[in-house]
Amino acid sequence: MPLFRLLCLLLVSIPIVSSCVSASREGLPPRSPFAETATASTSLLPQGIAVGDVTSQSALLWLRTDGPMVVQIEWAPVAAWDLASKMATAVAPVARTPLFTTGPETDFTLAIPIEGLTPATRYRFYVVVGAKGSEGAPTEARAAARGEFTTLPDARSHVPVTFVWSGDLGGQGRCRRGAAGYPIFDVMRAQQPDFFLFLGDTIYGDDLCSSPPNEPGADFRATTLAEYRARHRDQRGAEAMRRFLETTPVYVIWDDHEVRNDFAGPFDSQMSAGRQALREYWPIPVGPDDSHRLYRTVRAGADLELFILDTRQYRSRNADQDGPAKTMLGESQLQWLLNGLTESAATWKVIVSSVPLSIPKGGVPGVSGNDGWAGGPGIPGFERERQVIVDRILGARVQNVVFLAGDVHYVQANAYDPNGDGTPDFHEFVAGPLSAAPGWQTPPSAGLRPTTLINEAGYMNFGLVRVTKSSFDVTILDEAGATRFSHHLSAK
Repeated sequence: MPLFRLLCLLLVSIPIVSSCVSASREGLPPRSPFAETATASTSLLPQGIAVGDVTSQSALLWLRTDGPMVVQIEWAPVAAWDLASKMATAVAPVARTPLFTTGPETDFTLAIPIEGLTPATRYRFYVVVGAKGSEGAPTEARAAARGEFTTLPDARSHVPVTFVWSGDLGGQGRCRRGAAGYPIFDVMRAQQPDFFLFLGDTIYGDDLCSSPPNEPGADFRATTLAEYRARHRDQRGAEAMRRFLETTPVYVIWDDHEVRNDFAGPFDSQMSAGRQALREYWPIPVGPDDSHRLYRTVRAGADLELFILDTRQYRSRNADQDGPAKTMLGESQLQWLLNGLTESAATWKVIVSSVPLSIPKGGVPGVSGNDGWAGGPGIPGFERERQVIVDRILGARVQNVVFLAGDVHYVQANAYDPNGDGTPDFHEFVAGPLSAAPGWQTPPSAGLRPTTLINEAGYMNFGLVRVTKSSFDVTILDEAGATRFSHHLSAK
């Protein structure tokens, strides 16, 4: 039986509408429900597309239309498309979502699930958009976008994984400039990562970006849902960012500037609006039991498990005195993290925290309290809860733990030896900003007995990680692609 026929039969069993269609002409695969009127278009999705929270068997595709539209996604493995294109009589197996309609309740955004995928497989997808007819049927449908992504390896496969991480985009007047907007995204794309961890401050809603030198559209401080949405839309005007998100899956978490500087969730009246806009403008899954939950795990093969923390939504006020009642994560998230670290069978356990572990990071002038985990002289942090996490790592002998962080706008890396036995128990690497003012370099606090590997500021940057069963290699690259730091960890 020819391979493409076999693939067709296999895809029919996927619990999403599937069909086998000819791939004989460029652009939209024919025989879609829109094929009769389909023509290539790049204007129907002005903010581009993004693929997020990819697993070994699923992904989320984000998009936004200008006004109400009917949308459908068709996809197949790249190998199947390529085979069909080489054989004039071949057909490509295409899986297809149901029809979706964009509406004003989500600012015409959608995060559409793509399911039933095969691990460690490269997929190509097409987004088809049509105007909504009088009875809900699509009219004037056109192929609006094409993209690719690779599913993660399953939990039994020892496959090298490469990813990038950073945060802090468009702060302190350093917003998008020119058509590319943020050229650092082209530098990240050139590394061909499997995915991108975006560690918050995806917008600076509380900062002004005057024009010139920036592109117009961000010269106001957001306080309402409509204004937060507008600031997210403005970021997507950066062509380099859109190019990056077309082919690189992203896992997004927020920090503070999606709402306002150093906010503490339960006590900030603007949190709800900022959170809604974040969810609308990024492909973030909605939990079955808590629609507001942002913390989650990502398993990428046998050797990597990510624990992505939400350090904002549940935190106590920064100025509260540290003690048993003070929390950054909230009780449920803390227990989820502790249990996950203990139970994880992955070689490397990576804790993704938008704020750093041991950099004393003050907040607003005149307001006591540090915004990160560490305290300072007479200034409370969240060290009691941090110690709970450290105690679990040490007590359960959890090996190969690495923290990744951002927020402070400079590069720092530390090896920590909290039990003082002369051997590092875990490491932390801090990267960023993508585009913001450089931060004030601060040495780490002494509580975790750090050995500082680098503490350097003055340039835009991101981190690049390559994970294997035996190694965890970290490189910091600047906006020109030059290596500023590298470090190798061997698995224990």
